[in-house]
Order: sequence, then C-alpha cells, then structure tokens
Amino acid sequence: MDSVMPLRTTTATAATVAATVRPRLSIQPLANLRPNKTAVSLSVPTSIFMSHRARNLPQCSPVRAQQDGSAVASESTIPEGDALKIKEWEAERFKDEIATSEGIKIRRRPPSGPPLHYVGPFEFRLQNEGNTPRNILEEIVWNKDKEVAQMKEKKPLIVLNKLLSSAPPTRDFLGALKESYSRTELPALIAEVKKASPSRGVLREDFNPVEIAKAYERGGAACLSVLTDKKYFQGSFENLEAIRNAGVECPLLCKEFVVEAWQLYYARVKGADAVLLIAAVLPDLDIKYMIKICKLLGLTALVEVHDEREMDRVLGIDGVELIGINNRDLGTFKVDISNTKKLLAGERGERIREKGIIVVGESGLFTPADIAYVQEAGVKAVLVGESLVKQPDPTKGISELFGKDISC
Repeated sequence: MDSVMPLRTTTATAATVAATVRPRLSIQPLANLRPNKTAVSLSVPTSIFMSHRARNLPQCSPVRAQQDGSAVASESTIPEGDALKIKEWEAERFKDEIATSEGIKIRRRPPSGPPLHYVGPFEFRLQNEGNTPRNILEEIVWNKDKEVAQMKEKKPLIVLNKLLSSAPPTRDFLGALKESYSRTELPALIAEVKKASPSRGVLREDFNPVEIAKAYERGGAACLSVLTDKKYFQGSFENLEAIRNAGVECPLLCKEFVVEAWQLYYARVKGADAVLLIAAVLPDLDIKYMIKICKLLGLTALVEVHDEREMDRVLGIDGVELIGINNRDLGTFKVDISNTKKLLAGERGERIREKGIIVVGESGLFTPADIAYVQEAGVKAVLVGESLVKQPDPTKGISELFGKDISC
C-alpha cells in the first residue's frame, strides 16, 4: 500500500526526523493542537486489538514542544467526537496493515489523512499518493463502500433481522452442484444472469432476467448466478428477488462485491442461497467471520481466488467448501484459462482433494474444449455468463457450450 504510517515518538527532534525521511516523503506539522475548552477528558487511544501486530498500531498522544526543539507526549483533553474519529481512523489503518501483510493490493477506500487532533508528532504522506483508484476492482470496491453505507441507513441490521423470518428458505447450492456433476459427469453449470460488464459493456440489450433464468434452468444449469451490482454491471437485487419469486428452482448465487457482513443478511432477505466472497478484497479474518455468518444464515459461500497466494490463504481457512478460480485478472480484466490449471497443480490440488473442496472454474469459457480443459485440471463446476447470455437462445447455448444436452 502506498502509504506510510504516522510516526509516534515520545522524544524526537524535528531535525532528526527530517534526516531519516526519504526524499519522497513530505513532513507536515499538524495544526489545531489547542485543546477545546469544552472538551471531554479522554485517554486516546486506549489499547485496541491486542492480537497480531497491534503493538505497532500508531498511538495518539498530544505533543508539547520543548525549548531544545524536542517533542514529548503530554496529557490534554480532546473533544469526544474527535476522539472517536481518531479511534476509527486508527482501526482502519490497522486493518490496512493486516491486508497488506496478506498480499491484498485492493485498498478498501480512498486514502485519507488523520482526523483533527491526531498527533504523532508529524504526519507523513507520500507525495505521489492520490485518491484515484489504481484499477477497476478498486474503483468498484470504493463505490460499493459508499453504496453499502447508504443502504444500511435505509435498512439497518435490526430491520433485516426481522425480515429474515419471512425470507424464503435457502436451497442446497453445494448439493445441486454435486448432483449435477454426478449425473452428467461434466462440470456442473452455474449460469450467470448478467446484462453488462465494465470490460465488455452491454452484453444483451433485450435483457429479461426472469426469462433468461428460466432458459438456463431448461438448459440444465445446476445453479444460477445473479449480478446485483447496479453501477458497473447494470444488475440489481430486484432481479435476484424477481427470479426467486418467479418459481425458478435452481439455487441462486448473489454475485455481489461484498465488503461488509451486512450485505450477507441483505442477500439472504432478497432470496439468495449463496454469496460470493472475493479474497482479493477481503482479509482472512473477514472471510472467516463471513463464512460463520453464512452458515448461520444457511448460505453457501463461494470464495473466489485469482492467484497462488490467494489460494494458499483460502486453503488455510477452516470451513471453506467451495472455491472459485477466476481466470480474469480483476485489475486488468485480461483472461487466461490456464490460470485454473496452474492453481490446481501439485500440492494445492492434493490439499483441495483431501479437504473435499469443490472448485469452480470462472471466466473465459466459450467452447466444449474450454470446459474439457478446466475439467481435466480438476474443476467440478463452472461459472459462465458472457458466452451464454449473448446467445439468442440461452438454452441452446448451454448445449453448444458443453457439446451435448446436459438437461437430461
């Protein structure tokens, strides 16, 4: 991550600090250090997160300048609202540090400076750091963070919990994949209801999600994936709900960019049977936590990986039953189906078989040869969208994709 954590010292001269800073960094003394007269006396911050690398979490202590140019920590009072903002900011920095240590390159939100009254005694920033997303996935995640915050205001968790009692029962997503593979001896199909994508634009102008879902079901799809992101894929939760209410029997995957556990509850209320968790976005702790929530809600978690490091991380998490290998680089959107074979080779493939994990091949599958290639690599299911939704008759498109009728 292109950021440098604020430096906390109890005694440090400005000259000494400046001498140790690389030319790429700028040193900015913080302003507004005068305490608010009506402030609430707080000790900021208290110890947060005592596990992992929490001991390295930057602390906030007001700084008093000395005559010799040094700076020492001193007690002061900070407005309660500012103190809470400081704690939240520090918590986010701690999460970012963990994500970076796990190889996660996607920043969850735009970088920001510390809140008012955060002193360290200096704030360090990279001069070339900006608030522009570095790739399309990061842009989607930043937008999703804002979108979810707005949705939560309208339907807080307490409301969703009440709605769960009237939500339709979940169906066995994993069981449907296993049954289809056993019946056809071909990878089970998760057919995707998708109108558009950032890389391809609109895939189908005459887009009727319910009719497309029914056509997939007639063609032998074991499960369906429904895009719910509106801004980048022109999907919606209304599409998911409409397909569920239309009597489609295939279990439904909510294809969403999950950044908060709240989204799992919302997907469940809207009729989802499974949800997507992207390892490129979520740290291990979040994935573990969300898998537990999925089990409580009766949802299946499809955990998606893109490279060896993500695969190794996910294989180390208990409770993972379904892994998707995305052959599309979500940063560049380039596709290479050999990625599936690479991630299932050797020891990783052995661990997957030992754990009984079902692997789903995703992206770049257009022909029977493509299906045969990933099946030989070790997948037992495939997730296909573009090559099917663009067909005038999606039912016939499934037969052409597999080289045979898989509906029988």
